[in-house]
Amino acid sequence: MNTASKRQRTGLLLAGIYSAFNILSVLFPTPDGQVGPPSGILIIDSVLGLVGLAAVIVTWRTGNRAALRVAAGAIILITLTTLPAFFVDVPAGIKLLVGVFVLVTIAAVVLMFSPGRRPTPVLD
Repeated sequence: MNTASKRQRTGLLLAGIYSAFNILSVLFPTPDGQVGPPSGILIIDSVLGLVGLAAVIVTWRTGNRAALRVAAGAIILITLTTLPAFFVDVPAGIKLLVGVFVLVTIAAVVLMFSPGRRPTPVLD
């Protein structure tokens, strides 16, 4: 993404790391007898992580705005699947982690869609 600002690149980097992190979620199922996401949600998050990471890479290399929207949509959907943790009886550490995920998602989306560089006016 040659014309991307530093903020936009930071948002893409956050989205890429978050997406890559979620690709691995399918490898860590909830142990029997513990409260956690069902395996279907873990599979969905892994697929969304793959889609998000691919979209981030395409956006970074080409600046494609449609891929940028796909990347943002993927991390938003991943985050939406974590929100039920606030409403069930899970350890406080899990709720804290979900809160961090929400903040990372908000920061990444805001940074990815921040305005690009504006030309500096030349004063005579």
